[in-house]
Amino acid sequence: MAKRTAVTHADLAPSRPDTGFGSKTGAFLTVLTILCGLFCFILCLIAEVTRSKVTWQISSDEGDEGGKSQCVYSGSGKSPLLCAASAFLGLAIIMVVEHAYMLIAISNSPPSVLVIWEPDHSGPAKSLKWQAAFFFVATWVSFAVGEILLLIGLSVESGHLRKWSRPRPSCLVLREGVFSAAGVFALTTVLLAAGLYLTALRAQRISLHQETVRREIVEASILYASPPTSPQISTIPRENPIFRETHNIDHQPPAALSKHLNL
Repeated sequence: MAKRTAVTHADLAPSRPDTGFGSKTGAFLTVLTILCGLFCFILCLIAEVTRSKVTWQISSDEGDEGGKSQCVYSGSGKSPLLCAASAFLGLAIIMVVEHAYMLIAISNSPPSVLVIWEPDHSGPAKSLKWQAAFFFVATWVSFAVGEILLLIGLSVESGHLRKWSRPRPSCLVLREGVFSAAGVFALTTVLLAAGLYLTALRAQRISLHQETVRREIVEASILYASPPTSPQISTIPRENPIFRETHNIDHQPPAALSKHLNL
């Protein structure tokens, strides 16, 4: 015989989609985002170390009493330019993928989860909404500042790709610490994005817990509101002893009947 299993609420509840919060896809993208942010930070540090520097020289021409000051770049700037461009594109791709996934996860969430983000919702969801708003704004601000710093570095380093060793009267160089600051903002961006994801995941778990408690309360109220059913007792008609004795005498054989009459 086939073994019967009990059906629970977990079996009747809709299964969590693979693109929802708390799924393996979300955990993988969160870890990948942090690793990519760390890689962008390393690229920015490499660009900071290899950034172009300027050496000033005094050239003396014939007929001039005093020499002219000219500058010479220490390198062509290809290495910091490549590192900064990779960090710029990598950080942009990370932000697009992470927020696109979060939009898809929110759109695939059940309606009971979306209720917690309503403006009039109070309780623990109110603090979660403020946390999510902080993480969202801080993520985009940090992302914008990091990208602007990388753009400044790209524009400066791309200005002397050719004839960088030729002395010139003026040289434009990047200040020390610009690429490092961009790397810090890039790493901060991915950490804030991870915090935003964890806040949304926590809000979903709270809403699902509230939905489960509400369902149990409704089921309990329905159970106690229904009147108790009394067990049905079947009544057996009582037999008449006189009728039973007469009935037994009528059905006895003649020998037994004569013996009964003699008694």
